[in-house]
Amino acid sequence: MSPFYILSLIAIYFCILLLIAYFTGKNDSNETFFRANKKSPWYIVAFGMIGASLSGVTFISVPGWVQSSQFSYMQIVIGYLFGYFVIAYVLIPIYYNLKVTSIYEYLKHRFGTTSHKTGAFFFFVSRVLGASFRLFLVASVLQYFIFDAWNVPFEITVILSILLIWIYTFKGGIKTIVWTDTLQTMFMLIAVFTTIYIILAQLNWSIADIFASEEYQKYSKFIFSDDFNDKKHVVKSFLGGMFIAIAMTGLDQDMMQKNLTCKNVKEAQWNVISLGFVLIIVNFVFLILGALLFIYAEKFGIAIPQIDGNIKTDLLFPEIALNGGLGLPIGIIFILGLIAAAYSSADSALTSLTTSYCIDFLDIEKKEKSRQKLLRKKAHFVISILLILVIILFKYVLKDNVISSLLQVASYTYGPLLGLFFFGIFTKYAIKDTYVWIIAILSVILSYFINAFSIQIFNGYVFGYELLIVNGLLTFIGLYLIRKPTK
Repeated sequence: MSPFYILSLIAIYFCILLLIAYFTGKNDSNETFFRANKKSPWYIVAFGMIGASLSGVTFISVPGWVQSSQFSYMQIVIGYLFGYFVIAYVLIPIYYNLKVTSIYEYLKHRFGTTSHKTGAFFFFVSRVLGASFRLFLVASVLQYFIFDAWNVPFEITVILSILLIWIYTFKGGIKTIVWTDTLQTMFMLIAVFTTIYIILAQLNWSIADIFASEEYQKYSKFIFSDDFNDKKHVVKSFLGGMFIAIAMTGLDQDMMQKNLTCKNVKEAQWNVISLGFVLIIVNFVFLILGALLFIYAEKFGIAIPQIDGNIKTDLLFPEIALNGGLGLPIGIIFILGLIAAAYSSADSALTSLTTSYCIDFLDIEKKEKSRQKLLRKKAHFVISILLILVIILFKYVLKDNVISSLLQVASYTYGPLLGLFFFGIFTKYAIKDTYVWIIAILSVILSYFINAFSIQIFNGYVFGYELLIVNGLLTFIGLYLIRKPTK
């Protein structure tokens, strides 16, 4: 598939997004941008959140992860479901009762201003890195398959990607995102199921043949219970997945801002629980796709792409879709699915970062009414520039599989949020608010050293994503140490 055709397809797709933005952004008030006037239907939010939860990382990186980790990711995904129950029945009622716009306002109500700013800061860092990971992946694909052929620098590819997101979100904000995410989720799921169907046709397999084949068995193990020191052990993965869901969804302004546009608590809870069950099915389908990609590549002699001498399994899916002899239709479907998956998370990240920055750091609601909209638009632009700079930096420092890197970073940056919220919800202590930021930073540093030297300290134990729990626990203990004598 030629670079020109790919670029034309992307242009048409973004014209559709701009059309949606036109209708949803007619009222560009802050109430619409931040809260969508609290009129979003829960089932629309739930369907759109599938794409936002999965993103381009899942679309490309999860299938590419199958070679090294088999189906171990399912252990994490099942943990997600239990985390969503905690979100639905513990966190959502709190947010709705306090009528917050930014969920970190809870920390101000519970502890004070420093806790509020600390929580918002760690979200800001987490989401900048998370969104940058996701956009780095899609920008790398566009660069490898389109812009390298025209000698366009990677930096220009990144700028164009962010510019397109900025254009269709700067007016409607979260109201636009709720509806564009729905379209993007649909394209992503169509792309995955169609790719599986076409690969099966090329292999002359039925659905039943997948599960019966010896080739599939090499990749399909998803319960790892032999060695507790292994980072893929089922208990560690399940607990890690549960707390990753609580932190990366329930304590994340990006994901919860969509929930807070629902009409009431009950609809927001339906949204979260339905999402948890659907994600189990969808992620399993992605892993099946990953196994089929490696089987197809081996059978037809397709090499895994390399960049600067490093093997990039993340690029196997696009390599097969665009250059693997599957025909033009699958190339078109893949590009639509990739762009939809990547931007369904990136656009909401830009909106939520703008919201958090305006509410948590600028105290925009206390400013003069005449200045509020202008401040929001300036913040939206500045954060766009920040994302561009971080994504370009990743080109020079990121070596591992993207989803592995994303979850590893989340274990550090979301830990303080986990500790802060859990201490607030499950204890009645007041704390010395001034010292909270010190506790949060020390927790991250201690977690890093515990992880780095775990083999020596714990007799061969290797941390997986349960490191997030350790980080949150260290924050919780630190807050207990700075509690005030009275509750």
